[in-house]
Amino acid sequence: MRAIIQRVTSASVTVDNVVISQISRGLMVLVGIGADDTASDASALINKIMNFRVFNDPVDVEKAWKASVRDIDGEILCVSQFTLLANTTKGNKPDFHRAMSSEASQEMYTAFLDRLRQMYKADKVQDGRFGAMMNVTLTNEGPVTFTLDSRKFEYTEPSKGKADSNKKTGN
Repeated sequence: MRAIIQRVTSASVTVDNVVISQISRGLMVLVGIGADDTASDASALINKIMNFRVFNDPVDVEKAWKASVRDIDGEILCVSQFTLLANTTKGNKPDFHRAMSSEASQEMYTAFLDRLRQMYKADKVQDGRFGAMMNVTLTNEGPVTFTLDSRKFEYTEPSKGKADSNKKTGN
């Protein structure tokens, strides 16, 4: 399971020209669910979202990266986004086979939201409309944006030879 979180001063979701949800200061969270994700993946991601320190200290605003969304009593707007699981390594067309099927994904996303609301404050957690064409508007504060993943990223370490050659050339 993967999430893009953005620190925002405001965010909203519009469907068919109607604003269906909006938040003030907090986190905009785009959630992608993989074909083999489980409740364990959802729990890991929820825990990270709730405790990730992306805000300044509420008492001393000069101290960065000291507070979580919970610490600042912020709001959270979640939007399901299967495109986060796209494989873009081949050609110019994204491959979405890594994303969970729509019906199963909707069930897991609903459970994800339910658990997030249980761990925090239900009225502080908003969401879009699963499967709808949505317009998402936000004001990113910073900008501050992070990619969170419930599992190890699939990136590979640079080969030892290349890392060593970069050291020699100062790159």
